[in-house]
Amino acid sequence: MLRLVRLAVVTGVAAGTVLVGGTAMADTPPKTTHGPCKYTATPDDPAVRPVPLPPDPRHTPDRGTVRVDVRTNQGRIPLTLDRAKAPCTVQSFIHLAEHGFYNKTICHRLTTYPTLKVLQCGDPSGTGEGGPGYKYKDELPVGLPPAPTDPTGERKVYARGVLAMANAGPATNGSQFFLVYSNSALRPNYTIFGTVGDTGLSTLDKVAAGGVAPPDTTDGKPALPVDIRRVTAFCW
Repeated sequence: MLRLVRLAVVTGVAAGTVLVGGTAMADTPPKTTHGPCKYTATPDDPAVRPVPLPPDPRHTPDRGTVRVDVRTNQGRIPLTLDRAKAPCTVQSFIHLAEHGFYNKTICHRLTTYPTLKVLQCGDPSGTGEGGPGYKYKDELPVGLPPAPTDPTGERKVYARGVLAMANAGPATNGSQFFLVYSNSALRPNYTIFGTVGDTGLSTLDKVAAGGVAPPDTTDGKPALPVDIRRVTAFCW
């Protein structure tokens, strides 16, 4: 579930420096919020759609749940976000939803491996490389059962109905997320921040049954295109 990352390369100059009057000077540190979540701008991986850094209050809301309605051309996908499990992730997701970041986007990746069955969304570019122009820390799950298909015990069960963040390595969460439509085996390196409702699981089952395009592949764009029309978060 790694997100592809665009890397900036400057010929002859070390990464993280800029040329001023022909002299290499340290680049200014990226903008970072001052609260506990420390959302950090990623100038080398700019936002696909302009969006500010999320709010980062001194105390991140960490109680209760948030209902989210995802409207797609294939059907509704209701979500329940759990602030206690991943307060910074929930805060970021709500922020992006409220700024329309997810509206009129596609779910760009469907996997149908025996041990990995997920639909991945959240990149307005539709390429798997795009993000919101910032990153933030992991809030990794604990206590997940070991995957029976992995004798080493390293992989855990991400159960049907789990909502989790995709990433490109430690502390690189952005906007991309995945929805698990059947129990999957993954290292516990992906923040779980909510669940998919029954109506949403029916929608996912329909998309999964359509398979991947082109046929006879197990990882790619869903053959039944999933267009996200609108994502609405209901916060009280």
